[in-house]
Amino acid sequence: MLENWVVMPTCLPLVRRRCHTCASERFRTDGRFRVNANHKLLDVWLLALCTTCGTTTKITVLERTNVRSVRPELLDRLHDNDPVLAAELLQDPVVRRRNRIALDWEGAWRLDTGGTDHLDREVIDVRVRFAARIPVRPVRVVAEGCGLSRADVDRLIKEGKLVSAVRLSGRLSGDFTFTLKR
Repeated sequence: MLENWVVMPTCLPLVRRRCHTCASERFRTDGRFRVNANHKLLDVWLLALCTTCGTTTKITVLERTNVRSVRPELLDRLHDNDPVLAAELLQDPVVRRRNRIALDWEGAWRLDTGGTDHLDREVIDVRVRFAARIPVRPVRVVAEGCGLSRADVDRLIKEGKLVSAVRLSGRLSGDFTFTLKR
């Protein structure tokens, strides 16, 4: 029987960027946007606060964009400070590359296993699905979902009792499956 687990975000991730005031490297955002119109041109920023000193930084979303080229639904979501839109934009590789930022997902995600009835089975087949592109170590997902330590998971991999089509070391942000034999 195939178990379905989901890695889902619990809040917006921290933004990793150097603060010019205090040299901290973490910013918190709550999904607030600043929209500035200059005649027919539009600038949009996602606002983030330094976790140490509270200084505001702006993450550029749109820059000198003609107002008519922005969909009205998008403009309404920007004016309404839509946190779902903020999450989408933070995960957009173009926005991250343009602003030279990275995301820190530590403590901003959880694993939904659907219960603990799988813990007593000899063999479990699991499909792990990601609700958002959250880079997570598969070893950590297996350990958390099965109630094991990471050392136990590493031992199971070496013994051949934990197998997957993907490499379980490193980080993944896409769906994968694995089989665990106890």
